[in-house]
Amino acid sequence: MSEVLRAEGLSKRFTGIKANENVSFSMEAGSIRAIIGPNGAGKTTFLSMISGHLPPTTGKIFHKGQDVTRMDVVKRARRGILRKFQTPSVFDELSVYENLEIAVLGTNRAADPRPARIRSVLETVRLADRPDALCKHLSHGQRQWLEIGLLLGRNADLLLLDEPTAGMTAEETAATASLIKELTKDHTLSVIVIEHDIDFIRDLEAPVMVLHLGEVLTEGSFDSVANDQRVRDVYLGT
Repeated sequence: MSEVLRAEGLSKRFTGIKANENVSFSMEAGSIRAIIGPNGAGKTTFLSMISGHLPPTTGKIFHKGQDVTRMDVVKRARRGILRKFQTPSVFDELSVYENLEIAVLGTNRAADPRPARIRSVLETVRLADRPDALCKHLSHGQRQWLEIGLLLGRNADLLLLDEPTAGMTAEETAATASLIKELTKDHTLSVIVIEHDIDFIRDLEAPVMVLHLGEVLTEGSFDSVANDQRVRDVYLGT
């Protein structure tokens, strides 16, 4: 697999406040990486630097070998770096199909007919049986899946997911873990996930990076991280 993302020594400071300090990170295409840490650890700031919503104070970001450190959000999105925020952002008065149609219309996939592309995304995000449903009538989990579908419709290459299971039922959370693994295995997408639900992180079966006070505390498999006394101390506040 080829490298899809590399961050070198990323730091972000706000008027003397250290949000991230010397964070380095890399991942291959078609892989998942999870980022965990207590509140204030710098997780969202790190994701914002990758998405282009915040410029790093120091450090560099490379996407598929190209330096995108000073590239704006729109240009990164056109490259396929797309972010899903915590709260779903869909058009409530439009149908599931219409929401996806808008996303697909914004791309240049001339060789991929729009209806076929939309049907494919509907199947992928578990909404093939609800194309005509108004978004305001979807469950919270279905709204979250639809927003992931909107990113797929926009030709996502690297998905940045900020707490994608917040507010979901246990069944929806398990289905979301399955969906993310399917996206990487069957669609060769790469996914970075920030999440507080440790059971969900375990189900992803992916490498985990732990941030604390803006710095990398440790990295490794879920089991190695879960059994690290430093990680337990951070989460327990000791």
